[in-house]
Amino acid sequence: MARMKASVVQLGDRVHFSNRDRTVVGLEGSAVRLVTDAGQVCVVMLSHLVNSAGFYLVEDGSRRKIPPLAVLEGLPDDVVAKALEWERHLIEIDAGVPAGASRKVPGRPAYRPKRRSLAERIEAKAAELEVSAATVARMRSRYKKLGLWGLVDMRKARPTSPFGRADPRLVSAIAQAVDEQVPASTGTRGRLRRRVEQILAEQHGEGVVAMPSLPTYYRLVKAVSEGHHTFGSAATRRSLANRPDRPFTATMAARPGEQVQIDATPLDVMAVLDDGVLGRVELTAAIDVATRTLCAGLLRPAGTKAVDAAAVLARVLVPEPMRPGWAQALAFHHARIPFERLMAIDARLEHAAAKPVIVPDTIVCDRGSVFMSRTFFSACQALGVSVQPAHPGTPTDKALIERTFASINTLFCQHVAGYLGPNVTRRGTEVDPSACFTVAELQELFDEWVIAGWQPRPHQGLRNPLLPEQVLSPNEMYAALVASAGFLPVPLGAEDFLELLPAVWRTVNEYGISVDRRTYDSAGLNPLRRQPSGITAQGDRWEVHYDPYDVTQVWVRDHRAGAWVQATWTHLPMIGQPFAEFTWRQARAIVAERRGDDTDQVQIAAALSDLLNRAGTGSARDRRAAARQVSAPSLVPGPPLRPPGQDDEPAPNGASGPVVPFGVFDPADES
Repeated sequence: MARMKASVVQLGDRVHFSNRDRTVVGLEGSAVRLVTDAGQVCVVMLSHLVNSAGFYLVEDGSRRKIPPLAVLEGLPDDVVAKALEWERHLIEIDAGVPAGASRKVPGRPAYRPKRRSLAERIEAKAAELEVSAATVARMRSRYKKLGLWGLVDMRKARPTSPFGRADPRLVSAIAQAVDEQVPASTGTRGRLRRRVEQILAEQHGEGVVAMPSLPTYYRLVKAVSEGHHTFGSAATRRSLANRPDRPFTATMAARPGEQVQIDATPLDVMAVLDDGVLGRVELTAAIDVATRTLCAGLLRPAGTKAVDAAAVLARVLVPEPMRPGWAQALAFHHARIPFERLMAIDARLEHAAAKPVIVPDTIVCDRGSVFMSRTFFSACQALGVSVQPAHPGTPTDKALIERTFASINTLFCQHVAGYLGPNVTRRGTEVDPSACFTVAELQELFDEWVIAGWQPRPHQGLRNPLLPEQVLSPNEMYAALVASAGFLPVPLGAEDFLELLPAVWRTVNEYGISVDRRTYDSAGLNPLRRQPSGITAQGDRWEVHYDPYDVTQVWVRDHRAGAWVQATWTHLPMIGQPFAEFTWRQARAIVAERRGDDTDQVQIAAALSDLLNRAGTGSARDRRAAARQVSAPSLVPGPPLRPPGQDDEPAPNGASGPVVPFGVFDPADES
């Protein structure tokens, strides 16, 4: 039995008072007459009754409920006006005067309560309205129970089906056909009608369920497909269908680095890869949920690799260095960040740009091969970062980075030469190659824009709970949170960057190490030749790390000495410059097309040199391979190709000069 406290009682109410259930049988002023089931009568003051210990109203279903008055706003005006008219007449029956009239003004004689009985007043009102007395009595009873809502013509208030009186089997077939359109290309209502006819014939038999007329069919299709985008953009339709059928929950983080979301996407920008060859670039970016800081972003030609994701993770943990030509206003000590306190913890920030260093605890990523690779997982494990893959086909698990990509397109990409637009319908007639940037130049522009355009820009999702009307920037939010959460730097050395590179296991032979038909050798490998690596599961194979964007060198881990041994490609002098893994594969394909031996390093090296030299006049495939090679710098930049002080003039007779491979990037020295 439900219990409900009440401050107002009315005749007929059942109340619990003085350890007994009683019925209210009389009200006079502030006195209430109560009767028990045994017939015992008592009179108490209302204030004493409702404030006494143990008093509550016994709910028995007869108490009048609050009518849904808000529904009146959705009814036709004539229906509401008729209900108000009935209310005016019923008030006159009970009060003697119409609604809104002063009680000091005497009412009409037929409705004076002191001279006419209730039955007489009802008869008089029935005669006035030309209805039966039973109708007036029924409306009065409904008004007493439901108020104005009880006077509404319920035929007008009854909810209607958007499908009218259509056959439910027909509506079900249309709904099934609409659901089938989600993965398909956008079609017309005519194609949908044919599919509906097929479904009806398969489920109920030919001609059992009749198809309606075209206007009725179009009306039903509109009602069923409302909100599904069935005849609009296919991408929007799939996105709407992919929404989870559960309440949306905002992604929350209370401290910097608590959750970092990472993803890769093609940008709507064309870049000059080499010699006029144009191609779209892909951005791999990471954003901190708590501060909305763009922790790092890496631009590459189309085809992001697992090592790129690992490189982004490494860039997250090191300060962004100031570049030549950047305004001093972009320096770390000019930002709204506690520079002196952070400098005392991490000296690398002295010459850094105005972007905080975020040390991630958890990284949320999708289930693409780039982020599900062993390289990325190993990098996260080495850095103490936990990986939380999103649910399959659920981009809302990392909605923040998805929305950030859209913001980058509107805030950065559309202002860059070579902008393509979000789709072909918004694309210009041509993109001028001379107005586009190279990938390296575009990377420089993007890095500067993050410092100048994103970090100090107020973000609507960043607000101080104590000052909700104030919108904060990522830098300001970081300053507010780091004061309570603290900051612990994770310095990365040269060996840490080598750990992030992909690895293979190879035997160290007398001639060196063979990786993808390339031979690497150096004097440092002498103690390792034909020796076991010390790893029982690998036998005599050693752990070899390589940079896919510069395969001219590899690094071998000497587990016994706890050091790295660098080895260089033996045919590097024939090329004279670093080259990427995909360029090597293209050179092997060229040798195979010429009916040569694609396992002969000399032939491949000659084809590779020729490929890089004639990129401007070769086939489109050659130009693209060479362009990607030039546009994809090594992940571990270091010294120039030639030793310092050496003359940069070309060698006589076209011979290649001595080559020094790229070294290992040391972030401490760089910053």
